[in-house]
Amino acid sequence: MRPKYQNFEELVKQYEQELWEDEHKIKQIEQRLDKKVTSQQSKKMDQLSP
Repeated sequence: MRPKYQNFEELVKQYEQELWEDEHKIKQIEQRLDKKVTSQQSKKMDQLSP
């Protein structure tokens, strides 16, 4: 939990860090999703191949 009183610069720095962490998590999720979609497409292609 955040302290009640912080100066503006501290808040900006903290929010920037949180934003960077969120962006990093989003990129990781996107990569896992891409990997999963690619894997599923590959399986479908294998099933369709004679």
